[in-house]
Amino acid sequence: MSTSDSAEPVPDSPPDPVLFQEVAGRNGRRIGLATLNSPQTLNGLSLAMSRLLDERLESWADDERIVAVVLRGAGDKAFCAGGDLHALYDSMLDSPPADAWANVHARSFFETEYRLDYQIHRYAKPVLCWGSGIVMGGGVGLMLGASHRLVTETTRFAMPEITIGLYPDVAGTWMLGRLPRGIGEFLALTGAQLGAADCLHYGLADRACAADGFDALIDALAAVDWSATAAQHAAQVDAALDALSQDAPEPGPLQRHSDLIRRACGRSDLQEIAAAIAGWKRHADPWLARAAATFLAGSPGSARLSHTLLGRARHQSLADTFRMEYIASLHCCAEPDFREGIRALLIDKDKSPRWRPATLEQATADWARRFLAQPWPAGQAHPLADLRG
Repeated sequence: MSTSDSAEPVPDSPPDPVLFQEVAGRNGRRIGLATLNSPQTLNGLSLAMSRLLDERLESWADDERIVAVVLRGAGDKAFCAGGDLHALYDSMLDSPPADAWANVHARSFFETEYRLDYQIHRYAKPVLCWGSGIVMGGGVGLMLGASHRLVTETTRFAMPEITIGLYPDVAGTWMLGRLPRGIGEFLALTGAQLGAADCLHYGLADRACAADGFDALIDALAAVDWSATAAQHAAQVDAALDALSQDAPEPGPLQRHSDLIRRACGRSDLQEIAAAIAGWKRHADPWLARAAATFLAGSPGSARLSHTLLGRARHQSLADTFRMEYIASLHCCAEPDFREGIRALLIDKDKSPRWRPATLEQATADWARRFLAQPWPAGQAHPLADLRG
């Protein structure tokens, strides 16, 4: 028997977490295509993914041949369903409790993710996000800053962090704080899912396309007679999308219930908002009833923290919001609820989290202030101090 016959089979190497392509266009131009490549986790955003995306976007920004960038998720179920919660959970188990600066993985994860999101917000070239399927948490962060945010009939857009003891980060507080008064608060406290119609109506998306239209999108971009003037490329993307865009769908549930939600949630007192949402538990519309049930089962601490951060982000710049969220997210990794929420949802899957604090009365405004305190040693600069604007 030869050596090759007796050798152990070589295991398949793990797939690349992000797939990068450059699609040939006209006039020597190219379209950068980045595909989140973890369909088995609904393309959950890992630290490795964020690093690869950040590096490639920087490279494409400096490449004159690249005229536009397209972001999508592998498979047909999700663009990106959130962050890599398993890795964060492991890092919380390995770090001393109550020390928000001790978790090295969390520090790297949130800094890298927020820098990536900020780069997309400030990118000088058109960025198209194919937001088909599930777009939640970290996926919202990637989509939020894109210049052209595309949704389809399968889009399920949400910030459901209250179910895991977190809050709407990735500049979610900045986004929600700029929606009509009461609407952002409702979405943060209930994790309510939005379809294409509501995303378009509230400025969370720009175009509606058919879910099976991605190949047509790439073909349309490749066929553009790209101008030599970079300043015209965004308008050329607009024109290419005109032929693919669909009419706005019928109003979604958020739009239909907007008056009710704004009256109930456009208030300063969180207890009053909570009482109104709880009153919808048996509402005739299953969408509102589900929103109430999610709120009632969620973390009271997350509700208070979301309320506090939304109030601050409403008056802050994007960069200041990322800096605020970085601090709050590190504290969440040191406090018990985030770990407990992941355990109940993804690890033990008993869906019976034991929240601390257990009630909204215990989750006071004073309690929430601890999440705003800088956790690093005195005299050290903020890790995101260089973000501008």
